[in-house]
Amino acid sequence: MTEPLEKYEMPPAALGTYRLETSPRMIKPFGVFTSYQVNVDANGNNIVGDAANEPSIAVDPTDGNKITIGWRQFDTYTSNFRQSGYGYSTDAGVTWHFPGTLQPGVFRSDPVLDFDDTGNFFYLSLLVDTFCGDIWRSTNGGQSWTERSPNGGAHSGDKEWFTVDKTPTSMGHGFQYQFWTGFFACDFGEFSRSTDGGATWQSPINIPNDPDWGSLDVASNGYLFIGGNDEGSSFWCIRSTNAQNPGVTPTFDQVTTVNMGGSIVYGGAVNPGGLAGQTFLAVDRSGGSTNNNIYMVTSVQPFGAGNGTDVMFVRSTDGGVTFSAPHRINDDPINHNKWHYFGTIGVAPNGRIDSVWLDTRNAANNTDSQLFYSYSTDGGVTWAPNVAVSSSFTPLEGWPQQNKIGDYITVVSDNSGGDVAYSATFNFNPTRGQHEQDVYFVRVSPSGGPTPTPTATATPTATVTPSSTPTASPTATPTATPRPTPTPRAQPTPRPHPTPGPRP
Repeated sequence: MTEPLEKYEMPPAALGTYRLETSPRMIKPFGVFTSYQVNVDANGNNIVGDAANEPSIAVDPTDGNKITIGWRQFDTYTSNFRQSGYGYSTDAGVTWHFPGTLQPGVFRSDPVLDFDDTGNFFYLSLLVDTFCGDIWRSTNGGQSWTERSPNGGAHSGDKEWFTVDKTPTSMGHGFQYQFWTGFFACDFGEFSRSTDGGATWQSPINIPNDPDWGSLDVASNGYLFIGGNDEGSSFWCIRSTNAQNPGVTPTFDQVTTVNMGGSIVYGGAVNPGGLAGQTFLAVDRSGGSTNNNIYMVTSVQPFGAGNGTDVMFVRSTDGGVTFSAPHRINDDPINHNKWHYFGTIGVAPNGRIDSVWLDTRNAANNTDSQLFYSYSTDGGVTWAPNVAVSSSFTPLEGWPQQNKIGDYITVVSDNSGGDVAYSATFNFNPTRGQHEQDVYFVRVSPSGGPTPTPTATATPTATVTPSSTPTASPTATPTATPRPTPTPRAQPTPRPHPTPGPRP
């Protein structure tokens, strides 16, 4: 393992050692976009000397003004001790409140947030000393949180992700599904399910091929899809049709190998202590012509290239039976010294796909980064020209005893745009003589200017086959304007694992 596991490496800094200076919070305009700092103090000011990364965002689908973001909070960059930070906004991301952490003084990491169709927010947090996770719930837009499962009661492992079934007509409506890297599990297995909103979780089970570093989503028919990788060039889309049935132990009846056009990268120049991106899977539940399409995005080093990464996209229109050839979303001239990293996607209720990532195309040093955005309105066949969303920043400063700016960023899409949470280093700390890692929110949208003509791409073709016979499931510069409201466990025994890789 070239990267240390999440572990309790040092205690909280002694009282009085935190720097309590403040400076005005960062509001960073860039063209029609404005990025707003999220991790601010009670007076809305920047906290000098702290650090924050790995933001995960949730948005109330019944009221888009209510947004919450969770992140890894380091109270001082001099300590690796991190906690579960969270902030909330009631005005569509313009103003942010940072009440504190889920459990002050408790070492936590790897935040993942999601929401249900009624507007409840959920926060999956990893207890670092055990690799166990638990679910927290907020019923007031992220202003306060209640622990649903006991500490470590959600099983979990390092690295974990989860999703909520948001379709009212699904048998598994409201169910929560979680998977993690089984090699570093809390107790055993790689997958668990909660049928009661995260309060209790089933005994873990294994997932075919032991996928790592991915995400999962649920189709409108209740089918669960998991996207992951082997920490190299193998990627899979794995399906369960019966996870939605509370009366059975879930099984996985379809495993499809997916060509993403390259390999996962750990230790790249832009993020030496972390990943260049993980695998994101999202399902279209629009009810239209693209309904139940499955999309996967990840930042990979292209085959045959010695450096840099591209944001690659694939889609399935037949329930994960086959996937398209990989399509490069970043549209700059091919240059393998450039990094297009932390690529992720969101799918709007109307079927539009939003993708955001960090990008070094404009940097002479090939490391200074900007947030970029593109979107597709035809199921990923064509993509709008890429648009820079943020000012340039260095990802190589502000490290809190870790040589990275996290491992991922996130976006949630609605019918008019997307809400993005990302880490950047816009604030300068004169005492340290370098910039600080902070969490930012920005709104992206296809409605902010003249509509660009999407660049046509080749019609996707089937390039893979499933491992078993399945049943197929039935323009414009973006803007940042607000949108309409619309029991004791056995000691884990490591399983054989092909080429163990670094951990996010």
